[in-house]
Amino acid sequence: MAFSADELRVLRRTLAIALHPMPLPDEDVQDCLRLAGAVDEAVGEAGRLRTFLLADLVRYRDALPGSVSGYLELLQDALAGGYDPGPDDLAALRALRHRPVAAALLERCQVLAEQSVRARLAGRAVAAKAPAPRSRLLALPGGRAADAEPERPRTPAEPVRPTRPAGRPAPKPSEVFPPRRRPVPPPQQRAAG
Repeated sequence: MAFSADELRVLRRTLAIALHPMPLPDEDVQDCLRLAGAVDEAVGEAGRLRTFLLADLVRYRDALPGSVSGYLELLQDALAGGYDPGPDDLAALRALRHRPVAAALLERCQVLAEQSVRARLAGRAVAAKAPAPRSRLLALPGGRAADAEPERPRTPAEPVRPTRPAGRPAPKPSEVFPPRRRPVPPPQQRAAG
């Protein structure tokens, strides 16, 4: 992630304020909010790019052996980005291990897969799969939000369940899904003779 000169200036000022709280002018608060929005957008874009690359990796893996070079290149990029190879990747690499690049990737993926399994067995969550969502910047000390009441965290609403009229009981499964009737064979015609 790269910051522009203006974004670096805002970030530097924000860090200084975090270390030494003081009242902020409205312009500084707006700059901080714009920077937070830009960072959120960059994180979201990185997540979309990662999803696209992993889907592309699956397409190349499904097209093997015709897409060997593209698959190996995409797998290397995905591993560099923190991808945790799955059983399908290991099976594909085993089938391609006669190639030197595939053999080296197979060794690397086996080590990564073993580490992942050990981490799961130890009860540790693998944080490299997806970045944790960053909470929104709600207020800065001394900003316009200092006088306002802090916003309460919102809880997700429970799913809305349809209500039935008070006097009507729930329908029986046989009412909703009537039994299937077997087709009646056509009557056989006998030849008179």
